[in-house]
Amino acid sequence: MAHGGKIDPMHQFTVEPLFGQHLMVGGYDLSFTNSALWMVLTLVGLWVFMLGGMKRQLVPGRWQAAVESVTGFITGMMHANIGPEGRRFVPLVFSLFMFILLSNILGLAPIGVVPGGHAFTSTSHFTVTGTLAVLAFGTVLVVGFAKHGFHFFSLFVPHGTPVVMIPLMFVIELLSFMIRPFSLALRLFVAMTAGHILLKVLAGFVINASAAGIGYGVLVGLPTFVLMVGISALELLVCAIQAYVFALLTSLYLNDAVNLH
Repeated sequence: MAHGGKIDPMHQFTVEPLFGQHLMVGGYDLSFTNSALWMVLTLVGLWVFMLGGMKRQLVPGRWQAAVESVTGFITGMMHANIGPEGRRFVPLVFSLFMFILLSNILGLAPIGVVPGGHAFTSTSHFTVTGTLAVLAFGTVLVVGFAKHGFHFFSLFVPHGTPVVMIPLMFVIELLSFMIRPFSLALRLFVAMTAGHILLKVLAGFVINASAAGIGYGVLVGLPTFVLMVGISALELLVCAIQAYVFALLTSLYLNDAVNLH
């Protein structure tokens, strides 16, 4: 949003009700917001993507091959990090990976060229990334206690620890374990927020330089626009990397729960 020639880079993260009015029920705001809309679009995109992989053709087409490649990639990751038991967690990690990837990519959609259009990146909000992290971490706890019972606490005592050091090491390892969902959520949130702020600031340079005249437009606006294109390509790479890192760390945490490593 621009005010008097100034670009507000934080406005893009504002959660607003779609229909202008808040729906209050029992003191709770149940409005359907722009954030909710883009999460629904992400789920629709994931559903459409999966439809192409459910044809089960003997000679797969490009769409089915793409779906099978992603599922094979996640399956390979789970087998490498957990072992044969990792296969049962493929649906969870695949869903997390694809939701984050599609949400990140949709947030970069260039619909701002349409008057009133504004893409929204759900993963730029800590509440969303935090919920995903709690889902992954909660699964780790459920699996750990279901498989090992109270023996799961042995995870916090590294093998070979001297008896006198066990209380201290237990506290340190427990704190390190409990901080995992926070770091998992914060990493994704910061990466997406920082990238979008940078793009918005550069867009402000382009708009203001163009409005200042052809001289500023050529000397400042054009190089900044070229830089924006390069950073946008880099952001697409970051979208994929962040989804991969989230899935990879989730698989490693599940490995701890399954194998007590």
